[in-house]
Amino acid sequence: MPAEWIWRNGEFVKWEDATVHVSAHALHYGSSVFEGIRAYATPDGPAVFRLQPHTRRLLHGARIMRFEHGYAEDDLNRAIVETIHRNGHEACYIRPIIFRGEGALGLEGRGRTTTETVIFTMEWGAYLGAEALENGVDVQVSTWRRMAPDTHPAMVKAGGNYVNSQFISMEAHDGGFSEGIALDVNGYVSEGAGENIFVVLDGVVYTPGAWSSILLGITRDTVLQLLDDLGYEVRYQPLAREMLYMADEIFFTGTAAEITPVRSVDRLTIGSGKRGPIAQRLQEEFFAITSGKQPDRHNWLTHVNAAVRTNS
Repeated sequence: MPAEWIWRNGEFVKWEDATVHVSAHALHYGSSVFEGIRAYATPDGPAVFRLQPHTRRLLHGARIMRFEHGYAEDDLNRAIVETIHRNGHEACYIRPIIFRGEGALGLEGRGRTTTETVIFTMEWGAYLGAEALENGVDVQVSTWRRMAPDTHPAMVKAGGNYVNSQFISMEAHDGGFSEGIALDVNGYVSEGAGENIFVVLDGVVYTPGAWSSILLGITRDTVLQLLDDLGYEVRYQPLAREMLYMADEIFFTGTAAEITPVRSVDRLTIGSGKRGPIAQRLQEEFFAITSGKQPDRHNWLTHVNAAVRTNS
């Protein structure tokens, strides 16, 4: 369910009033950068998970896209906290977005269009389904490749990049799968349509690096830290497609997907055909921290109520 209030260019407006003109540059050319962030319910009220890395990545993307928007990281952090507080969420999904708005058409939007900065929140459960967190999902390797390094900025969470993701996801759904896995331009495993990927073989955890046109995910970084905490060996290397079929476990990570196991790839069962032991341990650690049941040893949580008191 969407929330009542949206933060737009420094002011709060009603959901139904947050409209965009049909000439918006982002609508025609995909000129936007955005983030997906979650706030979790804790005994001390809602807590935003890894707020600072998300806003930092958003601003890095805006810089690469040459957006002039006028907001610093602290401005956006305060606005996100205030939006959650005003909407009275216990837990929510948060979408900040910066985009080129109305103005003249044409690919070169600098100096010719407005720049909009918007934050909205909504209640949203598990992206691939609540049961997927335990039972896993069925996926396919897509016929659509990820972009080559010198075509799109893969490390930018830009709206235009997600045309590629849409084709990967639609193809998977048309084939009866929950999600698709893309290969990079060299034929190595890249990532899911909207998730990073980890592959477990003989107790070692493998994941592609930035050279495979992946988004450097915040949840991916979180899982890498948890794997280190738990003492698992992690290797960053190009992953051949056949490693997916050999794997003992595969799991996706992402703000929306959180930590979702993969049950099968191209209708070949992975491991026992359900969540494996490493994915389960990671989930237990992740959800214990985000729920406030375990100490926030890495300072990942921004508690909304405390932040509002500090800001006021």
